[in-house]
Formats: sequence, structure tokens, C-alpha cells
Amino acid sequence: MAGGRAVRWSTIAAVVLVAAVAGVVSYDHALAVVRANGESGAVALLYPATIDGLVYSASMAMLDAARRGVSAPRLARWLLALGIGATLAANVAAGLRFGPVGALVAAWPALAVVGSYELLMLVIRTPAVSASAAAVPEPADSVPGAAANGAAVPPDAVSAARVALERSIATGQSLSQRELARRFGIPRSRAAAIAKEVTAASVA
Repeated sequence: MAGGRAVRWSTIAAVVLVAAVAGVVSYDHALAVVRANGESGAVALLYPATIDGLVYSASMAMLDAARRGVSAPRLARWLLALGIGATLAANVAAGLRFGPVGALVAAWPALAVVGSYELLMLVIRTPAVSASAAAVPEPADSVPGAAANGAAVPPDAVSAARVALERSIATGQSLSQRELARRFGIPRSRAAAIAKEVTAASVA
């Protein structure tokens, strides 16, 4: 466990360091392009931040969706692609005056920033996805000792079904016995017993 934590935090530290260095270079490239095309003063200084800020905002929206176990918003995907395209374009434009090789060299910091940031999001996102997967009970036919007739039921599945039913009753959208059985891989007879217990407890 400690070794895994060390690897995780060292990875985060390395990714943040690369992103910080590449981000400074990418910002300077974008600033040079902005100034060369008519902007100056505070506007020129702030303009490049809108590009990387868009990448950050879209990535955070996708991270939030992953942590809540829902699909990433389509808008976030489109804006992330747009932000990546914009930062690449700005860096390539900064290096074009030095020819094709100069354009490739200038484009590298932008790729490093985006790649490092997405790696960081992946490292942060992975534990949330794993935890969500662990919280979903296995179907009855995939749990050792869970017979098709419901002779054996994992205690965690029963507990999860009871909690889910209690919450659904509290919200006024009570789960049916069939839905409990399907969702948590328990036999209908056990779902009926859980429903009876929860109902009696809520009335008491």
C-alpha cells in the first residue's frame, strides 16, 4: 500500500513539474503570437491564459463526470479538442518563422502541457473509477456460492440492497422487488424479505 502511494505521488510530482516547465514555454510562444498580431498590455498577457484555461476547464468537467460515474458531457469533449487545437496552433505559429523544424520544436511544449495534464487527470481519475466499480455488487451467477435458486447470497449485496431501498423510499421513488433482485443479484424471495423488513422499519 505504501509503495503504491509513493509511486502515485511521485508520478503526480513528475507530471506537475513537466507541465509547469512546458506551460511557461507554451505561454511565452502564445504571448509572442498575440503581440505580433495586434494585442498589447494586459490583454496580451491574459490572452494566452484563455487557451490553457479552456483545456483545464474541459478536463475538470470530464474528471467530475468520471467521479460521479456518468458520461462526460459532449461539450466538454469538444471544448477540450478546441483548446488543444488552439494551443498547438499558437505554438506552431510562433515557430514558423524558423521553418518546419522550428514549428515542430515550438509545438512540443504545447503537446507536453496537454499530455502531462491529461496524465495527471488519469492518475486522479483512476481511484474514483476503481472505487465505483468495487461498490457495484456482482451478479448472482458470478459470485462463488451464489446458486441460481438463491440458496447463498453475499451479505454485502443484501446490505447494499437494503440501503438502496431505504434511500429510494426516502426520495419517494421506491424500488420494486424485481429491480432490487436485478440490480443486486439477489433472488426475488430475498428481495421480498428485504422490502418487508425496510417497510416495517419505516412504519415503526
